[in-house]
Amino acid sequence: MTESWVNSAERIGADLHLELSGPGGRRAALIRALREAVRGGRLAPGTRLPPYRSLAADLGVARNTVADAYAELVAEGWLTARQGSGTRVAERAEPLRHAARVPVKAPPRARGPRHDLRQGTPDASAFPRAAWAASYRRALQAAPNEAFGPGDPAGRRELREALTEYLARARGVRTEPDRIVICSGFAHALRLLFGQGGGGLLRGPLGVEAYGLGFHRGLLAAAGVRTVPLPLDEHGARVERLGRERAVLLTPAHQFPTGGPLHAERRSAVIDWARARGGVILEDDYDGEFRYDRKPVGAVQGLDPERVIHIGSVSKSLSPALRLGWMVLPERYVDGVLAVKGEREAWASVLDQLALADFVVSGSYDRHVRRMRQRYRRRRDRLVEALAAHAPHVEVTGIAAGLHAVLRLPPGTERSAVKAAAWQGVALDGLAGFRHPQAADPAAGTAAYDGLVVGYATPSEHAYGAALEALCAALPPG
Repeated sequence: MTESWVNSAERIGADLHLELSGPGGRRAALIRALREAVRGGRLAPGTRLPPYRSLAADLGVARNTVADAYAELVAEGWLTARQGSGTRVAERAEPLRHAARVPVKAPPRARGPRHDLRQGTPDASAFPRAAWAASYRRALQAAPNEAFGPGDPAGRRELREALTEYLARARGVRTEPDRIVICSGFAHALRLLFGQGGGGLLRGPLGVEAYGLGFHRGLLAAAGVRTVPLPLDEHGARVERLGRERAVLLTPAHQFPTGGPLHAERRSAVIDWARARGGVILEDDYDGEFRYDRKPVGAVQGLDPERVIHIGSVSKSLSPALRLGWMVLPERYVDGVLAVKGEREAWASVLDQLALADFVVSGSYDRHVRRMRQRYRRRRDRLVEALAAHAPHVEVTGIAAGLHAVLRLPPGTERSAVKAAAWQGVALDGLAGFRHPQAADPAAGTAAYDGLVVGYATPSEHAYGAALEALCAALPPG
């Protein structure tokens, strides 16, 4: 028979599980268990053990059994006992080692790149810590007691109300709180809509832009969704190529990664397609808040809220560490998404939701976005100036908005440029990695060209200049 005792952290400062088993009675079993706890590091040197009476009561053994076990371990040098200090684990010059146990050397940690110019990540050093902490404190103080219970799968009402006002004002989204469902980001939204093994609310074939995130294509493929690439040109996705698809996924505010908004005529055309086919448009509002040389481009959702699922997050505007996003849904999809999500919120922290609601309502979110828009614009300008000075033969595109630029390279040089960048300690992406596998077919209608996708948001301010120098040194000569 095995008996166990789990002590509280208040007693000895660490969780401990003692198993009393084996021959020799409970005294011998307790001695073996305590030795093993010390030997294995669960009881660190200097740890104070519970008094005889407390341990005896927890284990259901006689007090003398514990006293005898402690006394023997003191005599052996495992424990020490002093008047007024209690019984403690003895301090040892070196921990005990098993003769047969060979220490395993941890593998060396891989060194990261000196300069990170990969797309998709904001400047982590610019996170508004003080303003966020203030919102968090206010949210905690104002939160009702029920907020600390199981979360509503739709998300906190406070956040959904804040987003309703903000998205209408900043992005032209037409909705109401009951049509917003909080999620942990765009990938989570795709999983909720398409499922993870087929049988989701939406099914393929799904029209997608010829260039996009491979991670999203992989997620859709795992859900059994066939994706059909749409050609791209200077006006965005060629939506007139849509045919039998049941849905289409677009980044109309700023096509990822090639840049540029979806032209107004094509916005209207894709709405007409959705109405005629009974289809739905998934609008990925990728970095739509960061614009520099153009007027604001509103969300496609504003043209027909019943035909567009608008998806956004704070991963670019604040931090991907927050894991907060939202879906603005047509009415017919709300109940289905909530049913898939479950009875309780299992993904997005309720406390973070309350803090974000305060952050938006207080105006801190708008101030942060304006500040970062100015910072990222300066970084973009520095990138353009550096290329003009050191690589004038390289064309820079997609820079009117967003957090990255595309550098068009001479044919056949993309792969070597990525390798050269790695030699310079620069991490970045080649454009080919974002191309849909079927888009490489000339019949698909998208002209393939060599290029680099350069994110200018990730490096800290003090490291950005060196990152640009290393980038320019890696570019192919003109």
